[in-house]
Amino acid sequence: MAALNRTRTRVLERSADGAEVTLSEAPGGLRLITERMPWSRSASIGVWVGVGSIDEQPQLAGASHFLEHLLFKGTGTRSARDIAVAIDGVGGDFNAFTSHEYTCYFVHVLADAAELAVDLVGDVVLDATIPAEDVDVERQVILEEFAMREDNPEDALVDAFSAAVFDGLPIARPVIGNLETIESLSRAQITGYYRRRYRPPSMVVAVAGGIEHAEVWRWVRRAFARRLDREQQPDPIRGIGRRRSSRSGFALVERDTEQAHLNLGVRAVSRHDPRRHALAVLSTVLGGGMSSRLFRAIREDRGLAYSVYSSVSAYAGTGSFAVYLGCQPENLDDAVRVLADELTAVRSGIAGDELDLAKRQLTGSTLLGLEDSESRMSRIGKNLLTRGEFRPVSADTAAIEAVTAADVAAVADDLLGSAVTAGLVGPYASAADTPDVLRRMVENGIGR
Repeated sequence: MAALNRTRTRVLERSADGAEVTLSEAPGGLRLITERMPWSRSASIGVWVGVGSIDEQPQLAGASHFLEHLLFKGTGTRSARDIAVAIDGVGGDFNAFTSHEYTCYFVHVLADAAELAVDLVGDVVLDATIPAEDVDVERQVILEEFAMREDNPEDALVDAFSAAVFDGLPIARPVIGNLETIESLSRAQITGYYRRRYRPPSMVVAVAGGIEHAEVWRWVRRAFARRLDREQQPDPIRGIGRRRSSRSGFALVERDTEQAHLNLGVRAVSRHDPRRHALAVLSTVLGGGMSSRLFRAIREDRGLAYSVYSSVSAYAGTGSFAVYLGCQPENLDDAVRVLADELTAVRSGIAGDELDLAKRQLTGSTLLGLEDSESRMSRIGKNLLTRGEFRPVSADTAAIEAVTAADVAAVADDLLGSAVTAGLVGPYASAADTPDVLRRMVENGIGR
């Protein structure tokens, strides 16, 4: 246990309201980051594991998500019922999610139950037994999840658009995997993946709420003791390929739906690109709320769609910018024409009042999103895992405030001058059945 005594601990930030962010790093590679919130009666505990769908070989597609399901089925000392009773007994919530780049197991409890929560989540993440019968049960659950996604046109749209816009990159594959691999994955494959991937250097434990760092570190050392008895090299931050120039593409999913669901977008910047803040402003101006250009032009002024918005996704080596709209098929032609006009117009720049409004909206939503322990835990844990560092909220808000109209115009012209990808779900048997203006944008780009 001598390695534990060489733990490095440092305070990263102290705030006037008493909040304090502290990081401990063990020689074995495990990192603990906490944010003390003296006023909070709750605590949120997350174990962030740098394992996601981009780590899977083709024959293991969906293994990360499958594994997330299985870890709740029991450990060497707790059954699935024991886990459920333990968390229900303190009025807490225990859940998990899998993404392309990581998996997170998180618990939200009253602060006086935080020690139990740390022990529980550590047990689930480190000591799952994965019985063969549970593999078969969860296989059926995931197949039901597939069926549920098939019934949801927006889920089908996300998968089709991602496959097209990220074509050639691991991130193009859906996190859930595919039917062939889910039906064939064996217990041996899943447990082998578990043992290879769930290592302390790949993990960040993040805790926020009414806690003290020293106490939490003591609980974490106890929960991870068997994994901290030897030094291991930290895993490098992974990349998933460079942005590359967008290629035009058309991903069409024929469905007998009442609405047409469209995603139109391009590959964009990564989470590390300094232009990401200008892109966030651009997205806000175009489709970030009720005052945005697209909401006003398509919904408020013409009534062509109920839902229209823009979004940004950012990963280690690439990203995307997309606009979504859902409308009745007979309105799609007119809606896309308005969309094309707005995307063309924004390449010429935005007005000063639009810039100021978008920056206020972004900074306000950033700060409002950190009102509870869960959001703060998520922010510090995800940043440390994916960026390898703690980034103060003030740094993000300052970066947003520094964005100029010229910055927005430059990123708009760069991205929206590229070939575009369209994903469309609806009653369309082929691209020939879709509006001419949409096909022209896919073939020639925006404003050409």
